[in-house]
Amino acid sequence: MALRFYNTLTSKVEDFVPLHDNEVKIYVCGPTVYDYCHMGHARAYVVFDTIRRFLVFKGYSVIYVQNFTDVDDKILKRAAEQGVPPLELADRFIKAYFEDMDRLNVLRADSYPRVSENISSIINMIKTLVDNGYAYVSDGSVYFSVDRMKDRVGSLSHQSYDALKIGARVEVDERKRNPMDFVLWKASKPGEAISWESPWGAGRPGWHIECSAMSLMTLGPNIDIHGGGMDLIFPHHESEIMQTEAYTGKPPFAKYWIHNGFLLINKEKMSKSLGNFFLVRDVLKKYSPDTVRFFILNTHFQSPLDFSDAALEDANRGMERIRNAISGIENRIKNPIAGAKSISGVPERLDGSRKRFEERMDDNFDTREAIAEIFELTRDVNRWLAEGDMPAAEWKEVLDLYGVFSDVLGIKWTGSMEDLFASELLQLIVDIRNSVRKKKDFETSDLIRTRLKEMGITIEDTKEGVKIKRQ
Repeated sequence: MALRFYNTLTSKVEDFVPLHDNEVKIYVCGPTVYDYCHMGHARAYVVFDTIRRFLVFKGYSVIYVQNFTDVDDKILKRAAEQGVPPLELADRFIKAYFEDMDRLNVLRADSYPRVSENISSIINMIKTLVDNGYAYVSDGSVYFSVDRMKDRVGSLSHQSYDALKIGARVEVDERKRNPMDFVLWKASKPGEAISWESPWGAGRPGWHIECSAMSLMTLGPNIDIHGGGMDLIFPHHESEIMQTEAYTGKPPFAKYWIHNGFLLINKEKMSKSLGNFFLVRDVLKKYSPDTVRFFILNTHFQSPLDFSDAALEDANRGMERIRNAISGIENRIKNPIAGAKSISGVPERLDGSRKRFEERMDDNFDTREAIAEIFELTRDVNRWLAEGDMPAAEWKEVLDLYGVFSDVLGIKWTGSMEDLFASELLQLIVDIRNSVRKKKDFETSDLIRTRLKEMGITIEDTKEGVKIKRQ
């Protein structure tokens, strides 16, 4: 089955055909770094990390770029409140971003361009747009003339120019020729902490031009996939299309546009501006990174995702079902039973599971259905564990398939380093219990088992040895 996914540009699910052979260029809009990342950010970057991973799994050579917006009104405001230089504040939250995303197993991008490091490229792009009549200077600022690219207005939102003009929330600015025009270069205001010299005077870039310039610099005039949250469709991404294609004269700027759905709190979009957000680092104090990632991917990326402790607890239970099965497989590999025989149909079941997993990911990156296939396989694995045994080499093939799922989804079934430490500590407790049982100290043995059960950990004494299950 060919890879197909929804393209916001055409409002259709389309076959994926890269621009150049097997190479895929992806640009994803990064965060404005004036605070720690919230769970809305986590959803976006986990989604696009998984898309990238699956493209690599399919054999594509992927170049993945994600920017940092480190020059912005919000950064200037927060820096002034804290009495620190704006770029110092931005650098602090860029470091925090990497801490959070590393914990969520989000692979590092091939490039992380920053606005502050690309001012000359941005100025040159704006200058070309002015020289070619696509932009104009007004009172030290520069604006893009939307009327010059009127045919590209609504290319992603699929609304008419007139409808957008009436409904758009545009900043009132008498310096604009058209209320729909957007700023490319902002003239400095008295007392602002940061600015750069330009042909139009001191100032700083507007938001939209930054991504266009950084994408052009790192990936060239045409890219395969441009990604971001649905809230960026208008005006940010549509503005990128207009100014980039006006600059290069080589449409389309991006062949495919992918947008992830919102993370919701009480049916409202999670955002810092609304004040209804949860920081990634706070959520990770209660739940493992793999549970959080599982929670995000167990909903289709385009659908709204409701955030709650109940949903995360459900994700944690789902993870434990898979982890318990994998623990059983690992026990069979470590402690093979002499004379074990193959179980009929296992190779075919594994081949079928891998095929179905890939087919579901091929169908618009449907991670929810891909995870459903993992649960289907896990039910069979539990039956195999209960009803029979196989040689260790064949159990290894089962474990390897879970490794394939892990590589694509970025979920570590065996847990993080913290989980590994907890597992080793738990194993030590079990070993102590086994020791006291051998000494016929059943009172202490039962006490240990009871206390562990109260913590959600069940110990079963079987003829194959002690089995540990987390509830």
